[in-house]
Amino acid sequence: MSQPVVLTIAGSDSGAGAGIQADLKTFAALGVYGVSVITAITAQNTVGVRAVQEIDPDVIAAQLDALAEDFQIAALKTGMLASVAIIEAVVAGIKHHALRPLVVDPVMIAKSGDRLLREDAVETLRRALLPLAHVVTPNIPEAEVLTGHAIRTHEDRVAAGRAIMELGAHAVVIKGGHSDEDPIIDLLVDSEGVHEFRAARIVTRSTHGTGCTFSAAIAASLGRGEDLATAVAEARQYLSAALAQAPGLGHGHGPLNHFPAPKAVHGRY
Repeated sequence: MSQPVVLTIAGSDSGAGAGIQADLKTFAALGVYGVSVITAITAQNTVGVRAVQEIDPDVIAAQLDALAEDFQIAALKTGMLASVAIIEAVVAGIKHHALRPLVVDPVMIAKSGDRLLREDAVETLRRALLPLAHVVTPNIPEAEVLTGHAIRTHEDRVAAGRAIMELGAHAVVIKGGHSDEDPIIDLLVDSEGVHEFRAARIVTRSTHGTGCTFSAAIAASLGRGEDLATAVAEARQYLSAALAQAPGLGHGHGPLNHFPAPKAVHGRY
């Protein structure tokens, strides 16, 4: 049986803790072959983002065409998309090549607080990209932006998940890392109801790239043929291991350990 091919469409992080680099490491750790479409280049480390160069939308489209015409894409994810023009190019390519299942990580702000999605692009993301999503994986602040409502309670998070589904997404995971809960509770909201995934809170400064890593792990599991609930459970387990074994690099929010031990069969940790 051939190795599943999973695609990431995202920005490059020169510090390699998030973005394309985190996605490809996650794919490798979880047993799928990763390919990539780079949407932007960031000059970035664990402390902050110093510069961003967006890739020309025509070059983004060419990257996507090149991959889709040569590989059988088993699943894909999007991360940093930056602008209206980039979102539109990505949406056009996904539709043209009928790529699915799609995991949308609605990246808006870097861990350092630097903006990675222009404010005028949020509505395009809502209108054009979310309807293509098999699952959307916002943290609480991102879910507030997508829905336009404050999220304070468990019920607010469920309501936000349903509101994002009304935008066209098949399912939504509202991540719990930005809450004060311990254990953390990630909520999967889909047509069957609400599913909770709990994990002990790991107190660490090494949290750079958690959202990228989580969404990439979901995409990897979907690419291997797992159902969505199983994919979310496996991603939560992998992320906890990657956080717990973080190498402690950098002077700011450090990277995770994308190859945590021990590694069990099929990439389950």
